[in-house]
Amino acid sequence: MDAKRDDLLLLPGLMCDARIFAPQLSAFAGSTVAEYGDADTLALMAERALANAPTRFALLGHSMGARVALEVVRQAPERVSRLALVSTGVHLPDADEAPKRYALRDLGRAEGMAALVDRWLPPMIARDDAALYAILRSMCIDAGLSRFEAQIAALLARPEVESLLPGLACPVLVATGGEDRWSPPAQHAAMAARIPHARLGIVEGAGHMLPVEAPRELNGLIADWLAMPALPHTPSQGETP
Repeated sequence: MDAKRDDLLLLPGLMCDARIFAPQLSAFAGSTVAEYGDADTLALMAERALANAPTRFALLGHSMGARVALEVVRQAPERVSRLALVSTGVHLPDADEAPKRYALRDLGRAEGMAALVDRWLPPMIARDDAALYAILRSMCIDAGLSRFEAQIAALLARPEVESLLPGLACPVLVATGGEDRWSPPAQHAAMAARIPHARLGIVEGAGHMLPVEAPRELNGLIADWLAMPALPHTPSQGETP
């Protein structure tokens, strides 16, 4: 791997923080995790990520974080040297999404974050792993109800991004777990097919929490993606060649 590669910026998903990327932070020197604070739109999350990011960086988003990553690309494409979209989607909300998210919100309001997390988290993990579940459960509970509500508001109001895919002009990794029921492999294959320089990675036996469920396999995909040759620069409209 090129020792001069750009630093890696990691964008976490719903109710997640740096703990979801613990294996990646250990494996890739110079990697950092963005914080969104109380941001309630994906655009604002992207602005906050950019405010504390290096001038130019490799960008990996997980789940909601991958949607934020596409907003980063929309706002500052010249700063993103390569892009990884992990366990995510590019579709707009369907008729069922808001009621399901509001049901979780209402459960959290009535019974607290532990009840909300214990309803939401188990289907996100492919295999029973008590130690891993405890780490993820603690992380999600720590996010708190107000942050959960801000983040679901952002997700339900998310803008259209599918049209961005054919114009992504950098090496792109699209990856998910083979057992991910929320963001399944077929969804990622369809995304990768629309991106000119995409590499598709499906990690069998892993669910939605891929970065910690199968860290060795995902880190291998990340290392290969970071080693992909940069694309020749094509001047944009109005830019001097």
